[in-house]
Amino acid sequence: MTHQNHYNLPESVTETLMQQGLGALPEMIKVMINNAVLEERSRYLQAEEYERTGERTGYANGYKPKTVKTRVGEITFAIPQVREGGFYPSALEKGLRSERALTMTLAEMYIMGVSTRKVKAITEQLCGIEISAEQVSRATAQLDRVLQEWRERPLGEITYLYLDARYEKVRENSQIRDAAVLVATGITPWGERQVLGVSVSLSEHETHWKAFLQALKDRGLHGMKLVISDDHTGLGAARRAVFGGVAWQRCQFHLQQNAGSYVPRQSMRYEVAADIRSMFNAP
Repeated sequence: MTHQNHYNLPESVTETLMQQGLGALPEMIKVMINNAVLEERSRYLQAEEYERTGERTGYANGYKPKTVKTRVGEITFAIPQVREGGFYPSALEKGLRSERALTMTLAEMYIMGVSTRKVKAITEQLCGIEISAEQVSRATAQLDRVLQEWRERPLGEITYLYLDARYEKVRENSQIRDAAVLVATGITPWGERQVLGVSVSLSEHETHWKAFLQALKDRGLHGMKLVISDDHTGLGAARRAVFGGVAWQRCQFHLQQNAGSYVPRQSMRYEVAADIRSMFNAP
């Protein structure tokens, strides 16, 4: 079953997640393009794999791996072959040409859940043809499985835990409203940055943050030397309740932003910001 929230997120949120290490994206891209090229072969042969039909124009002949460098790393796709030769799917090249748009849409699915409407639109764009509800369901089920495994994966040891919330205008049931996008990012002991979890709620109330942090802890998050966040009341209370024994540091970026709001003139803000950064970086 698809996990679906009725929000449309702004592009800035998914762009941020991509930059911070959304590890499910390579597998999601692989699922979408593998399904698209398989559909292309079926149309070329006028038959599904193992289907008996008098309209068949040839026979499938397995797959060949093809590794491609993308914006989210190297991905190995399964390129379907035909026995007689002469077939090469166009969906792979189309997907790479529109890679950013494809990746942004899949990143949004990570947060909001898999949308059959978007799966259908992406696949038809890659194939250049209309696809059946059965084929959409197959791709949707595969994406659901990838995302469920990613959302529920064990987290393990994280040295530094960054917590943040961004208020964004989102569309919910045809209405525009504010929503808090809660994001947890971790730095591993070997220096890798990972998105640990994302949740969309209508506020930063303590109950929302506490449920979000408890879910991270239940997945095995441990070993933090420091939690970094802003000084929001609800977040602070939830952090102390779930990770009370871990040292906390106020986020320098948010502190600088808050300080900037007290600067009386716009022309002074750059100078004040530079002074604050010099204090942060002082030995």
